[in-house]
Amino acid sequence: MHLANDDPRVNGTGQTDYGKHVVDGLKKAEHIEDTAVKKLSEEHDIVLKTFRLLIADLCQQFKGGHPGGAIGMAAIGVALWKYVMRYAPHTPTYFNRDRFILSNGHTCLFQYTFLHLTGYKAMTFDQLKSYHSDRVDALCPGHPEIEHEGIEVTTGPLGQGIANAVGLAMATKNLQATYNKPGFDVVSNHTWCMIGDACLQEGVALEAISFAGHLKLNNLTVIYDNNQVTCDGSVDLTNTEDVNAKMTACGWDVIDIEDGCFDIEGLVEALHKARAATDKPTFINVRTIIGIGSAVAGDAVAHGAAFGDADVANMKKLYGFNPEEHFVVGEEVRKFFDDIPERGEEFVRSWEKKVQEYETEFPELGAEFRRRIAGRLPEGWKDLIPSKQSFPEKPTATRASSGLVFNPIAQACNSFMVGTADLSPSVNMIWKGKVDFQHPDLKTTCGITGNYSGRYIHYGVREHAMAAISNGLAAFAPNTFVPITSSFFMFYLYAAPAVRMGALQHLQVIHAATHDSIGMGEDGPTHQPIELANLYRSMPNMLYIRPGDSEEAAGAWITAIEAKHTPTIISTSRQALPQLPSTRRDGVAKGAYVLEEVEDADVTLIGVGAELSFAVEVAKELKTKNVKARVVSFPCWRLFEDQPLEYRRDTLRKHQTPAVVIEPYAPNGWERYANAAICVKRFGHSLPGKAAYKFFGFETGPMTAKVGDYLEKIKADELLRHEFMEL
Repeated sequence: MHLANDDPRVNGTGQTDYGKHVVDGLKKAEHIEDTAVKKLSEEHDIVLKTFRLLIADLCQQFKGGHPGGAIGMAAIGVALWKYVMRYAPHTPTYFNRDRFILSNGHTCLFQYTFLHLTGYKAMTFDQLKSYHSDRVDALCPGHPEIEHEGIEVTTGPLGQGIANAVGLAMATKNLQATYNKPGFDVVSNHTWCMIGDACLQEGVALEAISFAGHLKLNNLTVIYDNNQVTCDGSVDLTNTEDVNAKMTACGWDVIDIEDGCFDIEGLVEALHKARAATDKPTFINVRTIIGIGSAVAGDAVAHGAAFGDADVANMKKLYGFNPEEHFVVGEEVRKFFDDIPERGEEFVRSWEKKVQEYETEFPELGAEFRRRIAGRLPEGWKDLIPSKQSFPEKPTATRASSGLVFNPIAQACNSFMVGTADLSPSVNMIWKGKVDFQHPDLKTTCGITGNYSGRYIHYGVREHAMAAISNGLAAFAPNTFVPITSSFFMFYLYAAPAVRMGALQHLQVIHAATHDSIGMGEDGPTHQPIELANLYRSMPNMLYIRPGDSEEAAGAWITAIEAKHTPTIISTSRQALPQLPSTRRDGVAKGAYVLEEVEDADVTLIGVGAELSFAVEVAKELKTKNVKARVVSFPCWRLFEDQPLEYRRDTLRKHQTPAVVIEPYAPNGWERYANAAICVKRFGHSLPGKAAYKFFGFETGPMTAKVGDYLEKIKADELLRHEFMEL
């Protein structure tokens, strides 16, 4: 849709009557404070015009960016930041603040500009003008990033933000059910999420929307910037569904706003109605015009390109601004937002007073609540982990070991929210007395129920949303929640985009991944991961750990729980593994350690995870052939890289002893640590676990022969030692 230049909504004429209508409606609306909103129509008019021209100038300055969506969403921002949201610009980390998520993150100037106008100290006018500049200290990156004041999560890949918002709303629900008492609503914040047309096309968003409706998260509001434009053209190029009907079917209340570019009254009324919702999340379908006021209004061209000098100058003329002036924010606009910092500080003071009274009334809960706010676990949590001597001596799958280690911790420490993607029988994450996180009125055919205080989450078959929602739980406040996800390792390929976003944001999420090798068996190559470890081993700020037995599983969990700013994948076996006498949990924290030392060794065998015992068995067999083999356990590359150089040299001794790694994965990357690999370079095969290992040559005899043959070859040709060989 295009607007003609003589349309009153474009050129600013005919605004007085409309503005009076807004003010009359706002006077009747329910407000955060009792003071009535007595703004003249001209105030809203000048704020909207100033905001839109500022966005146009910011993009035109460096001739790039995404102006159209931010310009179309201006009235939504006024309604939210001025009249509805509860936040404190001068105390950005105020615990009980409303959370705002910009899922359509390309419209980031929308958020940055309101952060500036409402008084966030870091977002100075100079910083606002850094958008798309070459400044390395810019606070206005091309998509919102969690490190900056007022930004709750990093968004960019579409659909991630709305899934994060579901996690944030779940965090609020759990804290409310755990700590709130009559007269003491110490947690009462709302989650607001802005989305665009593209978010509603992403699978992860649809997974999260479905789950939020199922959970009846009435503290979650999604505001849909419905401008019917994506990069390629109009939305009806690819989507002709009834969005409102879809949202209703998913269990959401739906509110329509027809004139989302100007109807501040309707927006405020809708937002307050959403906050007051009692049993469903709310979807506000706001019709807007992308790039309104520009020559490309309503067109896909407005999405991702600056409008051009002539068009911006023309917009200023139509709005009654001087086309020769840039970045104009008048005193009237500044004054319009002036009261917000003090209003925010009053929120902070009032909440702190309430928490202090709560601590007096409920001292034990109050102390626990303060500990959670501070992101601390209870003292002595490590004492809950079984000792090496108390683990079963019989062969045990490390997925079972994982449960033995972590379930006592989860039972005792309510910071942990544990979820699974429909694989409870496989992942061993259920502890005695666990309560499911569910709406308390849910009645299921299978009889499983729960409430919002529960900490075990059935995500259903939604691996991607599980990881993205967990990022939202982790982002609620630093380490207040430590989310755990669980599924088959292969399915973390489905979840990979969200796992990556967690690593990028330094969020502590622990992913318990089982069935992690060809040893998982008959489900075959679709379920047998060959290449996936390489993705996570190379991913920045990610710990990928493969424990080899119960003791190493203990080390993996300790390391993951202590990694406060880093996500971890604990990669475990379906099949039973021998419990090795020399494994050490403290060795896992170093990434690699010597399991069996031999003086004057002929070879170092590197064993990893489920195949650690293979290295031990091959070393024994080599000994019968007068070949001395030392054994190194190597559960985590990144942890090893963090060790001092001398430790790494002493552990591997690669400079003096050839090293062979045993792991049924693609070998890429092992050339840094080993000279050769017994590995797998094709997809797996559908056979029982032991038969699959045999099929690929992972048996003691064949592996011993391969190592012996390799040692003979490098004796004959020393240069081969410097060529990485796949055995």
